[in-house]
Amino acid sequence: MLTEARRALLLSAVRDAAAQDILPRFRRLTADQIGTKSGPADIVTIADREAEARITARIAADWPEALVVGEEAVSADPALLDRMDRADWAVVVDPVDGTWNFANGLATFGVIVAVQYRGQTVWGAIYDPLMDDWVEAGGDAWFLSDDGTRTPLTTSTTARAEEMTGFIPLFLFPKQVQPAFGAAFARFGRVQSLRCSAHEYRLLAQGRVEFVLSAMLNPWDHLAGAHAARRAGGVAWLLSGEDYTAAHRHGPLLVAGSEQGWQAVAAILRPILSG
Repeated sequence: MLTEARRALLLSAVRDAAAQDILPRFRRLTADQIGTKSGPADIVTIADREAEARITARIAADWPEALVVGEEAVSADPALLDRMDRADWAVVVDPVDGTWNFANGLATFGVIVAVQYRGQTVWGAIYDPLMDDWVEAGGDAWFLSDDGTRTPLTTSTTARAEEMTGFIPLFLFPKQVQPAFGAAFARFGRVQSLRCSAHEYRLLAQGRVEFVLSAMLNPWDHLAGAHAARRAGGVAWLLSGEDYTAAHRHGPLLVAGSEQGWQAVAAILRPILSG
């Protein structure tokens, strides 16, 4: 279990980084403060780098035995992921999730932090800097407002495909399956993409949507959201049916509000990817 002192440390570090490094730059980024990593669509900003550096420094000072695995740090040193697999305690950080949205002035971005103990997620938080609220999951899942209000979360149990709403980033899947994927969207009530795992998982944990399908399994994108969904009543399995853990680096990953909902989505989408 994560102690209350460590929980408070992590939330304080995230909120401070948001106030100091992220919000002051929202819709104020200059061209020289935006760069790319693996390709033109893989954007990084000065806010990503400085927020992660601030969070990392705070954890290193107050919880030195924890390994901090940040998205930008892994970009510079991929071996950090191997160290995470072997660490007793690891804190996995996405300093600005939804960087494309953030860099383009869209108010759909967040900060994600998850805690792993010997390879198992034990706590996670998905923070919205603009509203200063967050979804948090330890033993249970809660929505916490800036005034201290705590609302317990329960995922949706809707399992009829035509009544389900979900998120699928079509552009991240192989080109050859995109036409079949797009055609399959018509079998659901509504399919879209926010380009932001933080808000997609927040909505799933709150029971507002029924599923999230992901093509890429960067742990900073999914550990906290999968944990919150499970604690709120949902499931997080690879499309193969295998239980999702931080050790998985390849997907697809399907997180759903219920086992029945997962099965309904998988029955439609799995044949497309395996065909």
